[in-house]
Amino acid sequence: MSENRKLAAILAADVVGYSRLAGADEDRTLARLRALRSDLIDPTIAVHHGRVVKRTGDGALVEFRSVVDAVRCAIEVQNGMVERNDGVPQDRRIEFRIGIHLGDVVEESDGDLMGDGVNIASRLEGVAAAGAICLSEDAYRQVKARIDLSVCDLGSTQLKNIAEPIRVYSLQVGSAGTKIAGTSETATSQSAAAASPKLSIAVLPFVNMSGDAEQDYFADGISEDIITALSKLSQLFVIARNSSFTFKGKNVHVQEVGAKLGVRHVLEGSVRKSGNRVRITAQLIDATTGGHLWAERFDRDLTDIFAVQDDVTQQIVGALAVNLTAGDRQRLAPGQTRHPEAYDCFLRGRELWHRLTKQTNSDARDLLQRAVELDPNFASAHAFLALTHGLDYLNQWSASPQRSIEQAHDAATLAVARGDSDPLAHWALGLVNLYSRQHDGAISEAERAIALNPNFAEGQVSLGEALIYSGRSQEALAYFDRATVLNPYFPDIVLHFQALALFQLGRYEEAVELLLQRVSRNPVTDVSRALLAACYGHLGRFEEARATWQEVLRVNPGYSLEYRRKVLPFKNPADFELVMEGLRRAGVVQ
Repeated sequence: MSENRKLAAILAADVVGYSRLAGADEDRTLARLRALRSDLIDPTIAVHHGRVVKRTGDGALVEFRSVVDAVRCAIEVQNGMVERNDGVPQDRRIEFRIGIHLGDVVEESDGDLMGDGVNIASRLEGVAAAGAICLSEDAYRQVKARIDLSVCDLGSTQLKNIAEPIRVYSLQVGSAGTKIAGTSETATSQSAAAASPKLSIAVLPFVNMSGDAEQDYFADGISEDIITALSKLSQLFVIARNSSFTFKGKNVHVQEVGAKLGVRHVLEGSVRKSGNRVRITAQLIDATTGGHLWAERFDRDLTDIFAVQDDVTQQIVGALAVNLTAGDRQRLAPGQTRHPEAYDCFLRGRELWHRLTKQTNSDARDLLQRAVELDPNFASAHAFLALTHGLDYLNQWSASPQRSIEQAHDAATLAVARGDSDPLAHWALGLVNLYSRQHDGAISEAERAIALNPNFAEGQVSLGEALIYSGRSQEALAYFDRATVLNPYFPDIVLHFQALALFQLGRYEEAVELLLQRVSRNPVTDVSRALLAACYGHLGRFEEARATWQEVLRVNPGYSLEYRRKVLPFKNPADFELVMEGLRRAGVVQ
């Protein structure tokens, strides 16, 4: 039998005390269970895009495209059971217990699922109370920012026949006000922080106290490197840079930050750079109380900046009482340059690259090239240098796109050679592999980046992107979901990739909704408008398709479908033809 390994959201459910109920009145119990399946359970699973893998007499194993869908389905079922049990004697009630896990599974040729992902979901179901839903930590991370109900952290739990303890969260549902919220903001900052994982943190951009706005890049770089270091710890939930930096320059309360980002702890600080001296202050704050857990000031020479960053990271780990594994200690080992000028060029180049324009990309490349000349072993600088060449290739910013992709591949390969434990190096090589149409290599490099940095939101996105272009769009959706939890203020390109996955699955209406959000957030996008026009074509909404296509040409008169056909790395050319077919139906292209 052939098999396919993938990441899936798995829901396992069964009836509490089924043997007792069946023993008392088997015929009535079976009839009620059949009615529940046809009237409540199966329709709810279908609405939330679930697939029943198998039934187990009094229970079921169900696969979902995302944890959000699985939890929404579970809540609706449990709330529905409260209504159906109203007035029924306690000893005759049918009550479900449900376990949900996001993990690796093996899909057999007959559609059956096996592996640890299934086993853990089943064991979670076993520890759930009647009417409750138990989530593994991996599953909880996906939905914690969207949950507006009582959450109980059961702590690290040893599940039967599972080798390592797993942190378990219990959702007690069934009351009138329980729901999955539609946004990442919860009702109050106190309840949001209380529902967040205990080991969760957001690092706010450090304030530039140098009196020179041009030194912002240095303060931002210190913050970003601390985020990167903490993100490598598998036990910590760390909010991505994009989301933390939305608070830059704003006067906000720590409790508000904790509520909006769904974290228990916030690190804030300042940087003052003067000549060859630097002063860094940092304080770790409990977002539930506003109390300080740790604070320190460092006055050092610039040559000691790397030691200061390591010190801050280690003291945060100590303040949070993180129990480091051997792998965690290895990941925390200093891996970047110890050359001050190379580091300064890197910080400037990385900050410019984030702006994603032709000129800033060119300026970034000059600085990053200088960084690797000063320190040829600086893996992260090689990685971002590769990304600048990649942007030139994708956007036709260079005279020779083919030369750009070759330069990107050389720099990314060198990044991995210089730093095999650097997640940024593997991330860059994965992206370059993808656009060089080396799909398996792209997927393996993205997986390696995530293994090195479990909180790496960009790595989750790049893996999802690689899966889309490899023809595995259903799997890709789970990685985009995870990325948006790690990065609640995610960049708008994620909306495009989610829409592209749905488009490839024929779910055009859902794709339209996401593409309209992307156009709203990024009014100059041409690629999302082109995909939107194709969606309208498939839906028979031809006038909207033609109007949208005119918008494509308005924002980019030189937009070329043929160039897109060339650079978009679809493994199966028929996937790009699906876009062309939608445009042809609308009469936009011949």
